[in-house]
Amino acid sequence: MAKYITIAQVIVSLLLIASILLQKQGTGAGGMFGGLTENYYSKRGFVKSLFYATIVLVVLFLGLGVANLVV
Repeated sequence: MAKYITIAQVIVSLLLIASILLQKQGTGAGGMFGGLTENYYSKRGFVKSLFYATIVLVVLFLGLGVANLVV
């Protein structure tokens, strides 16, 4: 059983990494030097779905980690 949980955790972790990397990056270090203007926008379409998918993957990853400790 622990083997299947570990395999599932690896798969979820790879999906989590991909979903985090697909999210739009900010200006990075440009904000430190005054190059960033504060623009707020609402998430729409694919970005919103990706945001929620990332939250679900984090919860799954944490749940699998706890399950792996219990088993």
